[in-house]
Amino acid sequence: MNQEKFEKLRTEYPTFYYNKYDVSCDSENIIITYDFEIENLEKFNPTYKIQKKYITNKDIDKDLFNYLVFHIGLIELVSYFKCTCSPNVIIKAGFIDDNQIKWLKKLYYYGLSEMFYKNGINTTIDDFMHITCTCSGKNNFDVSYKGEGNLIPIGGGKDSIVTLNLLKKYKDINNCFVINPKKVHIECIREANYSDEFVITRTIDKRLLELNKQGFLNGHTPFSALVAFTSYFAAYLQNKKYVVLSNESSSNEPTIPGTNINHQYSKTYEFENDFNNYTKKYFNVDIKYFSLLRCLNEFQIAKLFSEYKNFHKIFRSCNIGSKNDPWTWCANCPKCMFVYIMLSPFLSKDELVDIFGIDMYEKEDMLNTLLDLSGHSASKPFECVGTIGEVRYALSLVINKSKDNLPYLLKYYKDNFDLELDHKYELDFNSENNIDSEFLKLIKRN
Repeated sequence: MNQEKFEKLRTEYPTFYYNKYDVSCDSENIIITYDFEIENLEKFNPTYKIQKKYITNKDIDKDLFNYLVFHIGLIELVSYFKCTCSPNVIIKAGFIDDNQIKWLKKLYYYGLSEMFYKNGINTTIDDFMHITCTCSGKNNFDVSYKGEGNLIPIGGGKDSIVTLNLLKKYKDINNCFVINPKKVHIECIREANYSDEFVITRTIDKRLLELNKQGFLNGHTPFSALVAFTSYFAAYLQNKKYVVLSNESSSNEPTIPGTNINHQYSKTYEFENDFNNYTKKYFNVDIKYFSLLRCLNEFQIAKLFSEYKNFHKIFRSCNIGSKNDPWTWCANCPKCMFVYIMLSPFLSKDELVDIFGIDMYEKEDMLNTLLDLSGHSASKPFECVGTIGEVRYALSLVINKSKDNLPYLLKYYKDNFDLELDHKYELDFNSENNIDSEFLKLIKRN
């Protein structure tokens, strides 16, 4: 049925426009407003707001500034395009060449692969979108720039906390970066002894939410790609040399085994390389975007995080709980189950219950989730979770250590599956990374 809806919407609304962007100022803020349009349906004007106090680069190139703003719009548009998946996308707001169009189509297609899969939509990278740029302009810059220090995007989960702790020796030249901060972000940043952070306030146009309610196409978009472009922009505004992500090697594993469908596509090493090649060619500013944790897996990251006791009551990774204020653990979703499993080899039952409020291994209604995470079903959950092998190893360690009186989920697993106690997950060091040597030495010491 969704395939029919997909074809029908593309016929009724064949054209999506990225018309323009506007940059305005008030006494304290820079305000960026985008102008998107689905012809014969709706216009959208999402906004971004940046406080002027965050801008410390005194030698900003106006043309590059505008080109970076334009590119944030190129990623933002995906959230609006997906309503109708209009086959023709017309770029009027700025110039991109044919190679840039090809680069963007790859990002859009694989970034929307989860949405296509979950909606039962069959399409190809060649056919799902045709991009046309209608204006001329500049797409390469020669800007004098010398950055120092690290901009660290913070998500509120264990991974970015590990990055903050690994980089604490550089604290004086670090800064934290957050889009739409919530209490959990600020608490994590303060616990790491940072008194301030670079904040971007992103506002979604309510007309998009209305179309979602009306039954137009909806689904996952590559938010991490938006983080990439906005954090690069923020790094430029603050003269930073590095944008330091917290994406682990585990994110490279597809969500659907044997396919290119990956909930975490824009967190993968492939996207990281693509992004660096793109920014080097078209922005030509010496800012490097990389993940400090790319050489590690989720098991190793959990082991490191288990030592940071002062963060255990603060951090949150639950996407359902993130809708609450304050952010909570729902203790009923794949993300909660995954984090519980990863920490369980390193923390006691009492410590885990103190974090999550319940022993999740006693939750019989989480059995299917456990099977999904451990690869005993058709797919992993569409969440930011680790590899099947890591989950099996963590479960096996806990079962092997506990021996008797196992809680329900662990007893079920022991009774139905072989334990996998290959210690490679403790020793793995992924050589496919973009980490500079000084940071690699730091990680190896830890």
